[in-house]
Order: sequence, then structure tokens, then C-alpha cells
Amino acid sequence: MHLRELIATVKARREMLGVTQEQLADLSGIGLRTLKQFESGRGNPTLDTLKKIGDVLGLELTFKVKKL
Repeated sequence: MHLRELIATVKARREMLGVTQEQLADLSGIGLRTLKQFESGRGNPTLDTLKKIGDVLGLELTFKVKKL
């Protein structure tokens, strides 16, 4: 999954659950600015930040390492 797809998935799940950006930031322990930048495609979240967001939204994040 590419970053744009990840952003769309997170945003759609958040909206489906009726959670505001403010609530998600609070529940996940990340900054509201960080979340807004991520959802707008301008941020560069850490894996830890993505995990925190995923945990709150009930999303399982898996990562693949591509061999060269």
C-alpha cells in the first residue's frame, strides 16, 4: 500500500467510526498538528505514530521489506 492509500484508509476509518481529528489525536497520544499534516499528505509520520493511530482505529499495520 502506498502512502496515499494509507492516508485514505485512515481517514475513511476515522470518519466511519465518527471520530474527529481532535479525538483521534487525543486518544492516540499524538499531536493534532501531526495528525492533520498526515491526513493532508504533508506529514512524514514515524512508524510509532502510524501504529498509535492504527491501534485506536482498530487497523493492523504490517510492513514489508523489499529485497533489492
